[in-house]
Amino acid sequence: MGITGPPAVSKSSPEEKARRCDINPFHSIKFFVLCHGLLQLSQLLVSGYMKSIISTVEKRFGMSSQNSGMLSSLNEIGSTVLIVFVSYFGSRIHRPRLIGCGGIVVSVAAFTMAVPHFLMAHYVYDRVAANRVDNISDVCQLTQAVQSRSNQTNGVDNARSDHRMLSLLMVGQLLLGVGGVPIQPFGISYVDDYANSRNSPLYLGILFAVSVLGPGFGFVLGASVLRLFIDIDKVPVGEIDLEFGDPRWLGAWWLGFLIAGSCVLIFSFPYFFFPREMPKEGTKGHRTEGNLEKNLEELKAKEDNALQKMSLLQFIKSFPRILVRTLRSWVYLTVVLAQVCLSALMSGLTVFISKFLEQQFSVTASFANLLIGSIHVPGAVLGILMGGMIMRRFSISLRGSAVMCCLSIFTSICAATPLLFLGCATQKVAGVNHPINGTLDVRLNCNEGCSCQDQVYNPVCIHKDIEFISPCHAGCQDFNMNAQGKVTNYTHCRCVSDHQLVLPGTCGTGCYHLLLPFMFFLTLTGFVATLCQTPSFMLVLRSVKSEDKSFAIGIQFMLFRVLAWLPGPILYGSTIDSTCIRWERKWNSKAACQYYNISLFRVRYIGLQMLFQCAAFLLFLMTYYFLRKALPRQEKVTAESMPLPKQTVEREILMDRSETKPSPRVKHFPR
Repeated sequence: MGITGPPAVSKSSPEEKARRCDINPFHSIKFFVLCHGLLQLSQLLVSGYMKSIISTVEKRFGMSSQNSGMLSSLNEIGSTVLIVFVSYFGSRIHRPRLIGCGGIVVSVAAFTMAVPHFLMAHYVYDRVAANRVDNISDVCQLTQAVQSRSNQTNGVDNARSDHRMLSLLMVGQLLLGVGGVPIQPFGISYVDDYANSRNSPLYLGILFAVSVLGPGFGFVLGASVLRLFIDIDKVPVGEIDLEFGDPRWLGAWWLGFLIAGSCVLIFSFPYFFFPREMPKEGTKGHRTEGNLEKNLEELKAKEDNALQKMSLLQFIKSFPRILVRTLRSWVYLTVVLAQVCLSALMSGLTVFISKFLEQQFSVTASFANLLIGSIHVPGAVLGILMGGMIMRRFSISLRGSAVMCCLSIFTSICAATPLLFLGCATQKVAGVNHPINGTLDVRLNCNEGCSCQDQVYNPVCIHKDIEFISPCHAGCQDFNMNAQGKVTNYTHCRCVSDHQLVLPGTCGTGCYHLLLPFMFFLTLTGFVATLCQTPSFMLVLRSVKSEDKSFAIGIQFMLFRVLAWLPGPILYGSTIDSTCIRWERKWNSKAACQYYNISLFRVRYIGLQMLFQCAAFLLFLMTYYFLRKALPRQEKVTAESMPLPKQTVEREILMDRSETKPSPRVKHFPR
């Protein structure tokens, strides 16, 4: 028997490796774009859903609009601290795995924000007892003074317990910001690295469109779950004596967090199977395309190697120098500040627009979210896509981009002006803003001795004209019920004439017919304003040096967070609180607002939006001025000396005042 040697080890040929990569979906950039689109959609579903339930959270936890704005801004704190290091770690780590870890943190954040519901007591609301023996009643009963005080004390204890649960929402918001940091930046850079140069804009456009659609789906999800009673998991359906649409109704705000968090968790797992590096898309079929793509890749590899050699301490030390160098570009600075104004507008608008529609047109939170998610958000998405199509179709230059931004913002200001007048007058509330017998106090002579609690909220309406905060304050001593145990009307009301009908529920603002034209002008404003997103983004990219582009985008988003997304909701919330005319009080401090001055609410809310629009318009005008001042002076000379594309010529002119310029070889291959 012959002695055989060890088996030969067959080496895989490059063709076999390429064939295995083609079979494996995790080596396909198209599959990565699909997964990343789903993850971005789910992540923004969580943040958009949080905005859709803000009015419900205010009522459940007894919060003012300013406090709810601060709660909405908490997720920006964690992301603001970490976003600076994204540029440093971007080329050093396994980006897909870090994206997956970020998605898991986002899902944990969503589940954390749902936990308070399961730790809190049942939702207690002011109501008329179905059982006449029950001591809980909002009608005028002279013998219930002692019991009313007892019920009020128990309510204070429950309110304190509910308020402590708010800390879990705060922790969830912080985790949401931390988990969202690596998802979009690393995903975009990964796609840009391994997608074909022709397909990269298409893939990035898809991801940007998804980033706008995500909050829209969040509002639609909020519209669905808020139709369910808040304690649907704790109280049998037959024992729920509130009807959807009642002013005391609170929806199942916690359920959406469980749904959205589960989606994020599911779509996070595929990222752990993507490689750290994958083959460039179309590499096999595009080896003879020319030297342009090859030179660009070599230049990019050199820049990446330079970044990788830089230590963290060197990166931190060089950051101020790069920041100053980037901000020296007046075009970059004015465009980013204009975008900050628009971001501040959107940050407050998206958080409180549903509440505005609820108060202004007396619609439910569910219906308001449905309008925003199905009409307003798609209009904004269409505006972004149209802006990109216009830029591509007409090959608009830098000055043309500035003109396009100015025209779109000016047109949006004109479209927003009618919103100041499409609204309602404040409803008449007895003792709050409408005096009874010359008395502007909820304690009236007609309800004296009824032992009414000052902070009760169970509104009743008289002839669709005057509203009382409860049947007790209207002096009503009895009520009629239908076969289902629902109150149909109140009787023997001492503050109302005998022939007047007293019905449960609020009178409303009475201008529901203005909702359709309001939504038309609101959607038109959003559509026209978002036309400038693509040209303004191109202005940012073309106004900085190629090697500073990544840092410029990082600085841009850092300024968005610090100057817009963080203070924006707080500013809007404070503005809304300034229009409140009656506060709910818990443990001797004000909680949620029960009644607003509707006219003042509309003027200040829309007026603040238009103030940001005007500031953005002025900044875009300044951008055009700086471009007009810089480009004509040198465009002719530069164009004659270097036969480059028009966009490259403009970039070189804007960079003419910088310390160093790219080499002539780099100029012929603009990135």
